[in-house]
Amino acid sequence: MQENLQGYHTDRLEAVSFYVCITCGTQFSPSAEPPAACLICDDDRQYVGLDGQKWTTVDELRQDHENEFIPMEAGVTAILTKPSFAIGQRAFLIESPGGNVLWDCLTLLDRNTIGFIRERGGLAAVAISHPHYYSAMVDWAEEFHVPVYLHAADRQWVMRESPRLQFWEGETRPLHDGFTLIRAGGHFEGGTVLHCPASAGGRGALFSGDIIQVVLDRRWVSFMYSYPNLIPLSAREVRRIVATVEPFSFDRIYGAFHPRQVQADGKNVIRRSAERYIQYLTK
Repeated sequence: MQENLQGYHTDRLEAVSFYVCITCGTQFSPSAEPPAACLICDDDRQYVGLDGQKWTTVDELRQDHENEFIPMEAGVTAILTKPSFAIGQRAFLIESPGGNVLWDCLTLLDRNTIGFIRERGGLAAVAISHPHYYSAMVDWAEEFHVPVYLHAADRQWVMRESPRLQFWEGETRPLHDGFTLIRAGGHFEGGTVLHCPASAGGRGALFSGDIIQVVLDRRWVSFMYSYPNLIPLSAREVRRIVATVEPFSFDRIYGAFHPRQVQADGKNVIRRSAERYIQYLTK
């Protein structure tokens, strides 16, 4: 990937940019002018900033941001952009004999990040929980020549198309080395979590994004239609989310934000968190 993302429409001879929404971090298809709006931020689950719709580019982001790499356990590294940008989620590099997986994604991709990942064997795939973390996924896919797995139910939220995007359907999608993508729904119709049986010392881990949100009291998780706008999910939808992960064995849950993870007893944490959530909905 070239460090400069500026390009040209050869038919119109106009300079174009891959504009990025500052509020959600989503990269859009190339255009000569910023898009009229960010469809992701105009949705009820997100918001437009107090100063109105603002745009940047990855080139500009590289000037004063960098990625930090934080070891979480053997074979699992959290990647965060510093200072925090847009929603502020973390991505995960999950190393595996059959090929490494990047779980969720960041807008910033720079030479340091590329070098770090290549030193650990590169990538075999990118998989993303939901549209708020699509970010600059096409840049990552092009750099490492890998597919990006997205649930087809969320295809309407893709702002930059690419042949690298692989839309899967149904309730689960097995990858290599026992990795499984699970459509949990809830926050988005195609909301996805990743099960990794080899993590947590072989006890299994769930990488949940904020489909199942690890909260500040890390003995619990929660579930929302919109986190910034405080729109809850129904009891029926919460029960369905719990049912989707019930067949899988896992002890640890890695959430979207650092340093939020449930270290142990993850499945029971989800069960009792759902019970508490539904109890308060029905009071």
